[in-house]
Amino acid sequence: MIQLRTAAKFAAAIATLLLANCANQKPSAQTTKDGKFVNPYPAGTYDNFKAEPTYPKTYSVWKNEELLSKTDASNSSILISLEKQRGFLMNGDQVVMDYPICSGIPERPTPTGTFYILEKVVDKKSNKYGKMLDASGEVVNSNADMGIDPVPEGGRFEGASMRYWMRLTNDGVGHHIGPVKRHPASHACIRGPSATMPVVYSKVKEGTRVTVE
Repeated sequence: MIQLRTAAKFAAAIATLLLANCANQKPSAQTTKDGKFVNPYPAGTYDNFKAEPTYPKTYSVWKNEELLSKTDASNSSILISLEKQRGFLMNGDQVVMDYPICSGIPERPTPTGTFYILEKVVDKKSNKYGKMLDASGEVVNSNADMGIDPVPEGGRFEGASMRYWMRLTNDGVGHHIGPVKRHPASHACIRGPSATMPVVYSKVKEGTRVTVE
């Protein structure tokens, strides 16, 4: 009789555990008969955004408007995912914005680790990368490196624009506006969209933590 009661209690415990697991399961994406994707999460939610088949390669930006209004330099941080090629403006452990980024090529990889913003400059220009112009002002090298490319006689070097610059390292790696491709394509810097970076810039300060992983 005792064994039966013990077995019954064990079965009840297993049933309770199974029900709890079922309750905690997230809805999965569905495909209709005509092959169309059906997002199982409510429109506008972050789960909905991440569940889309185009994520993380999408150029789209997700933001939590309510949390964005409560985010400032006192409670913000930035997380960069090199694998996903996405940037995240954070408030504590909550995502405020999720946006596309473009990191360094294999030959000039973006360093990983924890950094703290060393400098903020709205109208920053590179003193290393840019374009070479001849004496008449014509571009003769649109991807110049001041370290190896000579300046044409009578010409000049014009540094690449890196607006809304946030310096991460003393050797020139930063987070700024730049062409965002959906794969690594920079000289180690972390590029972000022109419509997004001013917002991110406004929510951080010198000393804000930036984690690159």
